[in-house]
Amino acid sequence: MDTFIAPTDRADLLRAAVSQAVEFLREGEAVALPTETVYGLAADALNPAAVARIFEAKERPSFDPLIVHLPHRKRLADVALVPPDIAETVATLIDTFWPGPLTLVLPKAPALPDAVTGGLPTVAVRMSSHPVFKAVVTSFGGPLAAPSANRFGRISPTSAAAVMKELEGRIPLILDAGACPEGIESTIIRIIPTPQGKPIFRILRAGPLTKEDLQPYGKIEWANGQPDKKGQIPPPEVPGQLPHHYAPTTPLRLVENPQDFHPEPGKRYALLSYRGDAEDGFLDLTEWDHVLVLSPGSGKLPEAALRFFHCLRSLDELGVDEIIAEPVPLRGLGMALMERLRRASRY
Repeated sequence: MDTFIAPTDRADLLRAAVSQAVEFLREGEAVALPTETVYGLAADALNPAAVARIFEAKERPSFDPLIVHLPHRKRLADVALVPPDIAETVATLIDTFWPGPLTLVLPKAPALPDAVTGGLPTVAVRMSSHPVFKAVVTSFGGPLAAPSANRFGRISPTSAAAVMKELEGRIPLILDAGACPEGIESTIIRIIPTPQGKPIFRILRAGPLTKEDLQPYGKIEWANGQPDKKGQIPPPEVPGQLPHHYAPTTPLRLVENPQDFHPEPGKRYALLSYRGDAEDGFLDLTEWDHVLVLSPGSGKLPEAALRFFHCLRSLDELGVDEIIAEPVPLRGLGMALMERLRRASRY
């Protein structure tokens, strides 16, 4: 299969690209589309054969659920049921954060194929704010299943070129809208009602919407996702919960304390630095083959999030023996970045 990249940077090119994407979607194909978070691999969420194309292209295990993207909030009932005890909270969150990088986990509607949810009774659902994605899903007129447009477990793509490296020959079309503005996948929450009135928001995957963004509307609880007493990892409730994910092919090690790093002679190392400051204790640990900095000098977490997957992918292409990652502060977006670094680490 030939894979084509369709530009969208002029009105006429955008119209042509959207039309072509919708045509493929209606034929049951999967196409790559930009969102505000990362590029997604989209297919008709109500067509089991089309959903199967996503799993095939990504080499994704069938038990790993997909996120469903809506053309409009009125289409929520097509894919999900809203229990009465959280209906007011759901409406508030939708009014406040949709369209945007918030994914809600709700009971699935009977019409939604089990393949989308990995056989689970729940579905993860959101609305993207990206104008190109919105144009496609609105023109298509129905919900789209759209996980990240990369091979399973690999680094999420934030550009059309990155999608091409991952999925060339596996899908027919990539819509190119430049770099994704957020740079990391959406925040995923489950709403748990309480007798006291204020609900609990269990954060199943950290993302661009932080704990601080959500706290005015509910109490925050972090999902565990760790091995049980028998060492068994629970099956994923949502994308990104597997113990190893977002991973480069080059071994990556998260080193939280500089004194814990002891370079081996003859081994080539690259450093993923948070702010590139020698005071953090990493720059002088060895003669690095290459150093990339997430937020040079300033240490701003939004900039670090924007550059995160791009930097990981760039380091992965250098051919070094190992990538060493510095920690980032555990506040705001830093929670999402550290979650991804821990899942990307092989140690």
